[in-house]
Amino acid sequence: MKSMTGYGKGNCSKENYQIVVEIKSVNHRFLDTQIRMPREFNSLEMPMKNCAKKYLSRGRVECFVTIQKESGSDQDIAINWHLMDQLMLELNEAKESRYKGKKFSPSKIMTGAIMHPELFEVVEKKEVDEELVTDLMETFEEAIQALEESRLAEGMEIKKYFETYQQEIKDAVVIIKEQSEMIEKDYQEKLEKKMTDLIGDKVDENRLLTEVALLIERGDINEELDRLEIHVGKLNQLLEKDAPVGKEMDFLIQEMNREVNTIGSKSTTIAIKEQVVFLKTVVEKIREQVQNIE
Repeated sequence: MKSMTGYGKGNCSKENYQIVVEIKSVNHRFLDTQIRMPREFNSLEMPMKNCAKKYLSRGRVECFVTIQKESGSDQDIAINWHLMDQLMLELNEAKESRYKGKKFSPSKIMTGAIMHPELFEVVEKKEVDEELVTDLMETFEEAIQALEESRLAEGMEIKKYFETYQQEIKDAVVIIKEQSEMIEKDYQEKLEKKMTDLIGDKVDENRLLTEVALLIERGDINEELDRLEIHVGKLNQLLEKDAPVGKEMDFLIQEMNREVNTIGSKSTTIAIKEQVVFLKTVVEKIREQVQNIE
């Protein structure tokens, strides 16, 4: 069992760069992965989302990618060789004709001209370093795996709550069953006394049993109790599954809540209604925890 809430982090340090990937997740009906990273790596968004799908099935997942590069490691020099060649040609021709015999140095002029942006420019590299891409994907998967471990650890803690709630429901069902048996006997004694008070000792035994049966039938909660026990057993099976069970649990809790409400509507005694209130509280606690389960 895994929670949908967790945190994971991955690191990679190389000579020219450092990669840090941080991932956190919270509850969500489906898997919604959001990735924030430098634009030059946008092409990796889908591979990263596919990587997340290998480990996660539900939850809103936010990923933050930070890449720090050594100064100048992602820059290139762009030289306009066409203009450079043309300038050199004309300067050399000018030295032999226009400025022949004069102090004229093409090399000094080139030294100053080379800084002109039309001839020389420092630009960002257009191609992404393949080694960096590989390291980034590996670091991302490392962070996803750490997130999964975090979600699994929290899921195990939530499972302990479910086991406690499960036992509380079982105990309450036992109490209600005991009360129901007492109530059936009490119905018969009270009805017999009432009929005796009204018509004396000439009580029709068959009619008495019929009336008691009708009263018991109207307030019979045995079927609901049996179904509630079945749901508790199903909950226990889901707790032992390795696959995501959150959606199944959500549906199961709705069924459990329906049975508890029916028991409450059929029951008239204070003792049973107290247990019904307790059961509603427990089922609501389970519902709250189920919202965190993948």
